[in-house]
Amino acid sequence: MAVLAVGAGFASQELLPGNRSTSDAELLEALIAQPREMSRPTRAVPTPQDRDLLAAASLRAHRAGLSNPDHSLAEPAPGPEVPLEIRVALLGASASPRLSATGPWRLLDRSGQALQHGDTAMAADLVAALSGRSEVWMETGPGDVLLVDGQPYEGRLRVLRGSEGFQVVNHLPLERYVSSVVGAEMPSGWNMEALRAQAVAARSYAMAHMARPASTHWHLGDTTRWQAYRGLGSVTARTRQATASTSGVILSYQGGIVESLYAATSRISQEAHGHLGASMSQHGAQDLAEQGLRYNEILGRYYQGASLARLQAGAS
Repeated sequence: MAVLAVGAGFASQELLPGNRSTSDAELLEALIAQPREMSRPTRAVPTPQDRDLLAAASLRAHRAGLSNPDHSLAEPAPGPEVPLEIRVALLGASASPRLSATGPWRLLDRSGQALQHGDTAMAADLVAALSGRSEVWMETGPGDVLLVDGQPYEGRLRVLRGSEGFQVVNHLPLERYVSSVVGAEMPSGWNMEALRAQAVAARSYAMAHMARPASTHWHLGDTTRWQAYRGLGSVTARTRQATASTSGVILSYQGGIVESLYAATSRISQEAHGHLGASMSQHGAQDLAEQGLRYNEILGRYYQGASLARLQAGAS
């Protein structure tokens, strides 16, 4: 039986009140100000570039107005996926993690020079690689995944040397991250509309932290202090479907992104978040989905006053 990886330990976030709303321009500026993205693993040298992470200066969150008396949220028009990269600190990893891959891998310095390489059975020697360096990057080829203490992850890994050991940060596409969160926060066998509601809430929460990152090196962590993330260990065909079918859709309030709170039950939600504002009960979302409500209707029940938005690049 799947375990619901949620609790009352989420960060104290809220449905942004009017006097604290963030305009599109302010939000865009905050996101662009984050550390530059490295190149994809398909390139030989990961040189810093202004790319993908809100590279289009005209990116906006287009909101759909509330018009239905039952508080269901109008769905934004379909649009292409905006390629964003999120940086997730793997706080659950050990201070001396074992990094390997399911295929050939390379360890690079920040200039792209290869420091080490290996194959499936080999682990990276982080002590040697980080001698005299503050960071290294690990990547593998198409069709393979990276392993952190045996757990599989997509994207790339950045390893930082700290006073208490090594800090591993997973860089990966936002939509891939969301599909993992959905499976970590809800049983993937639940009603698809509940999973879709969870995908929108998780994406909105993640985007809020991309605007206000927890660290100069990462946007948010992988524990329920933020929202649970388990890499590929919590990804299924259904979590990918729920994510893809809501691609780019977030919750918006007065032009800002809603840092959408949620918890397992209404009781936990009220105890943990009642003083902060709107919060979704995940079991409640499942019950509503079983009654025939769609994901936008479910979200409308819990985040009243918000609207749905779709991130779009190149919009005027």
